[in-house]
Amino acid sequence: MVGPGLSAADASHAFEPFFRAERSRNRDTGGTGLGLASVRAVAHAHGGAASLENRPEGGLIVRVILPA
Repeated sequence: MVGPGLSAADASHAFEPFFRAERSRNRDTGGTGLGLASVRAVAHAHGGAASLENRPEGGLIVRVILPA
C-alpha cells in the first residue's frame, strides 16, 4: 500500500523535530516525529543534504546526498 505523500504545508515542516504529518496517530501508536529530523541532522553533519519529493503515483521519496 502506498500513502498519498505529503501536502506542501506538511513537507515544509517534515524535517522539524517532533513533527508528525499523520495527525490521527498518537504517542501510543508509535513514532515520535524525530526520524526525518535525525536524517537531516546526520546528513548535514557529514556535509550532505536531505530532501523530500512526492511521487506522482503516490508515496514519498526521501533523498539523502552525501559528498564522496
